[in-house]
Amino acid sequence: MSNFNALPGFRDFFPDDLAVRTHVMRAWRDVARRYGFHEYDGPPLEPLELYTEKSGPEIVQQLYNFTDKGGREITLRPEMTPTLARMAGARAGGFRKPMKWFSVPQLFRYERQQRGRLREHFQLNFDIIGEEDVAADAELLAAAIDILRTLGLTAQDFVARVSDRRLLRALLLDAGVPEDQLTLAYNIVDKLERETPEAIAARLTGEAGVPAGVAAAVLAIFQHTDFAAVTQEYGGRPGIAPELERMERCFGFLRDMGLSDFVRFDLTVVRGLAYYTGIVFELFDTRGELRAICGGGRYDDLLKRIAGVDLPALGFGMGDVVLTELLRDRKLLPDPKPVLDFYLAAAGPEQRGAVLAMAHRLRDAGHSVEYSFVEAGRNRQFKNASALNARRVAWLGPDEAAAGEVLVRDTGSGEERRIPLAELARP
Repeated sequence: MSNFNALPGFRDFFPDDLAVRTHVMRAWRDVARRYGFHEYDGPPLEPLELYTEKSGPEIVQQLYNFTDKGGREITLRPEMTPTLARMAGARAGGFRKPMKWFSVPQLFRYERQQRGRLREHFQLNFDIIGEEDVAADAELLAAAIDILRTLGLTAQDFVARVSDRRLLRALLLDAGVPEDQLTLAYNIVDKLERETPEAIAARLTGEAGVPAGVAAAVLAIFQHTDFAAVTQEYGGRPGIAPELERMERCFGFLRDMGLSDFVRFDLTVVRGLAYYTGIVFELFDTRGELRAICGGGRYDDLLKRIAGVDLPALGFGMGDVVLTELLRDRKLLPDPKPVLDFYLAAAGPEQRGAVLAMAHRLRDAGHSVEYSFVEAGRNRQFKNASALNARRVAWLGPDEAAAGEVLVRDTGSGEERRIPLAELARP
């Protein structure tokens, strides 16, 4: 007999595991509702070109792609933003702007497994389409923060690190980086937390071809670790002030929402994906033990590239794997053991009909109910009730049946009381 296991990087969700996933997704959908986002979904298979158009041919090595029976090059979706762009572009004229959409797809990437990264995961996506004002950026970031707050996390547990690609562009141009080398410079400085300043300077001179003085000026930008210092140093230089003013407005909105304690300005947050055009952010645990919990930003040009529709857009993705790790580390996961409202116990087969009738009335009233499928002794039935974590046990013996009553025990307090059968399902 073969012993089959789940594929590497894929998960089986046993009931306890699924209870945790459901808990996380319930918070996702609750915040989506409170912020006025509407749920959508798309197919798990997409044309391969949808991703190579956005990310380049090198992404193929990260995908589960194949040629289907119709000769089409397709792939399991690795992310949701291109699907969103395709869908929004197809019917953009028929929706009120801004469009506030969310989805909870399962995504697939053929990557090396490590803590917080598997080859499949579920990801929450929030996107706002058709609004260019920075108020939308603040709204999006506030929603991401509130999801973690809803799950019990505080400012001591996580921080949102925020930057702006437009501001960084202005600062790098001011430092002397040529415009045609900006994308490469973004990718290099994105490694500042993982490589030494000397290594970054060497890469800027070697790969981006900038002089040593320019590389030093670039590194000097990142020595300023707060927004006020960057404003004081660079605010008077041409082309930089408008970008700083935009960020100040965003931070002002977050202050008005009471969320400043969760937010930190950080120019090293670049977001490696080339399609980001404005404010970008990542949420990290404050201990620095995990990968990013969430990441996103503004991508104003993507819909035009993919769907031919010129609409500003912004969004974030939040995966279930890292988030669940963080909740587990902070002991914020719920007890996965389900709670049963009623366990119905009977003395013998003579009470079977009454038990079935009771079960159906209680279920019709919205209660969860179980009973023994086969004849069992009283002790065995009460042990079953305990194992099922039943709040109440309803006992129906010959005396109770003759009186048209049922004996109900509250398993928490141990209190018992007799209730007429007809009243058992009442609130």
